[in-house]
Amino acid sequence: MRFAKITANGKTNWVLVEGDRATEISGEPFGDWQKTQTRHELKDVKIELPLVPRTFYCAGLNYVKHLKEAADRRGEVPSVPDRAEIGYRAQNALIAHDEDVIIPADATGKIHYEGELVVVIGKKAKHLSEKDAMSCVFGYTIGNDVSERTWQKADRGLWRAKNADTFKPMGPWIETDVDLDSMETTVRLNGKESNHFKTNDMVFNIPQFIAAMTKYFTLWPGDVIWMGTDGSSPDLKAGDVVEIDITGIGTLRNKLVAEAPR
Repeated sequence: MRFAKITANGKTNWVLVEGDRATEISGEPFGDWQKTQTRHELKDVKIELPLVPRTFYCAGLNYVKHLKEAADRRGEVPSVPDRAEIGYRAQNALIAHDEDVIIPADATGKIHYEGELVVVIGKKAKHLSEKDAMSCVFGYTIGNDVSERTWQKADRGLWRAKNADTFKPMGPWIETDVDLDSMETTVRLNGKESNHFKTNDMVFNIPQFIAAMTKYFTLWPGDVIWMGTDGSSPDLKAGDVVEIDITGIGTLRNKLVAEAPR
């Protein structure tokens, strides 16, 4: 099933997406819900963020090619991590499908995309084994981890390089039924394919991350885990449109625009 949040006629509601139509539901996907009689054409509504996570987790350097390219940029020998490690992102950076990524006025030309599979947690979970880890997963969506690489290199933390307002597009909806092993991620820049990789070809897979994470803290319904990316991005500029397509989920599309003069 495919759940989204939409705004139609001035009201925002959860919907069940079926093809090009959306049916409003009562309740919410993480609990009890039922279809209503209210239907919309997707082309006539605004697709909102599928959710605002309680906690926003992210896996870094979780694909071999991306890990190698990151090491090459630093002039280092690549080192494959020996354990799954997690980081965090900020809620303020989240925007929805078809909303604009705003390039800060003082950003350099090193703005990059990262197309990522996003895991959406559906059940409270603690101390899960790898065998049982997927029991807490509700579904999946798509993320674009926009980064300002000059700031990433210069700052002691990722506070602006990864977390500036609008730097984390996510959506367009949550898909509950996917085949992870057959999924492929394709990134298109201005309509032309610029990156392609097998989505599940990770250094550490989803069960490994969830098992490692729940050893130390509780996952809650609505938490998200961004699983990292492979390959690299060209330098982006205002006017560019990035589309990230993941098999079985759909396409997340966002345009980059320059911050208005102040």
